[in-house]
Amino acid sequence: MTPRTGKPEPIPPGSTIGILGGGQLGRMLALAAARLGLKTHVYSDESESCAFYVATETTRASFRDQARLAQFARRCNAVTFEFENVPDETVRGLMQHVRVAPGPEPLRIAQDRFLEKSFLQQQGLLTAPFHNVTSEAQAREAFPALGGRAVLKTRRLGYDGKGQRTVKSAEEAARAFVELGGVPSILEGFVEFAFETSVIAARGENGAFAAYDPALNEHEHHILRRSTVPSGLPENKVQEAFAMAHSIAEALNYIGVLGVDLFITRDIGLLVNEIAPRVHNSGHWTLDGCTVSQFEQHIRAVAGWPLGDPVRHSDAVMQNIIGAEAEGWKQLAGQAGLHIYGKRVVRPGRKMGHFTTISPLK
Repeated sequence: MTPRTGKPEPIPPGSTIGILGGGQLGRMLALAAARLGLKTHVYSDESESCAFYVATETTRASFRDQARLAQFARRCNAVTFEFENVPDETVRGLMQHVRVAPGPEPLRIAQDRFLEKSFLQQQGLLTAPFHNVTSEAQAREAFPALGGRAVLKTRRLGYDGKGQRTVKSAEEAARAFVELGGVPSILEGFVEFAFETSVIAARGENGAFAAYDPALNEHEHHILRRSTVPSGLPENKVQEAFAMAHSIAEALNYIGVLGVDLFITRDIGLLVNEIAPRVHNSGHWTLDGCTVSQFEQHIRAVAGWPLGDPVRHSDAVMQNIIGAEAEGWKQLAGQAGLHIYGKRVVRPGRKMGHFTTISPLK
């Protein structure tokens, strides 16, 4: 396929959406695409990828294998990704052959916590105070300005609590830097928040914007346990959260679904914790609580179709099935709103599925 020029035409049913990454998010994207009459081609570098089981075509190869990537691109009408650790140069290379959304710039920013926090502050959004850390000495020197408690995080590759340490002194900060491998990191001030929420929003190729109701998110051992809508956030704060997500999407010229994690503090209000340039775990409730889920919304945006209405028809509570909990599938089998991801290997902390309980709107 040759590179597109000008405004791309919507992709018709029967076309193929390429998905970089083969996890549960890719699986649910493929299922949403099938509902719209679109085929999918999942490209993953992992030996076991649960999205492979529901895709039209699959490729198992390195994200740096230029020959296989070019072959993949030729078989797709558009490409997206389901996780943010795809190398941004992979996406840039694919753009020479096929349209890619969201694109490499949101990926580059979200992959690096220092770039991410810096970008957010440039947009005038509040974040936790932070300092770049590249040595033990910098970790030690940065700590006193952060109020007695801080979190050291690696700049890259951390998720679900991985790659971070809470520290309570300059010496602990320096020691944590060594324990995390001495890689580039950031030291963030610890945020005392009332609760965590997230906005799942989408922006189309024509600039249209749609956002789902914010969810109240509860974590256990740094892993999302459940998301509840409505969140209880006052309406003025809901609109403020929507405006923050909209400003981020506009600044990135974003196409697709974007997750924005927020801290709600008692004194300051809304702080942006992080952004995810993809569909998001805290938006899984939309599969059962909305007519148009976040997964269908993302496929619509990537394909150049009009965005769907994000309104929810029900209140919802989504709960993740984590690790060995999946072995109790006989007890879960009677649960409505059940989604099992089909992963063959059970590991502690691994997201194996989720279920959503819906109830009439209050």
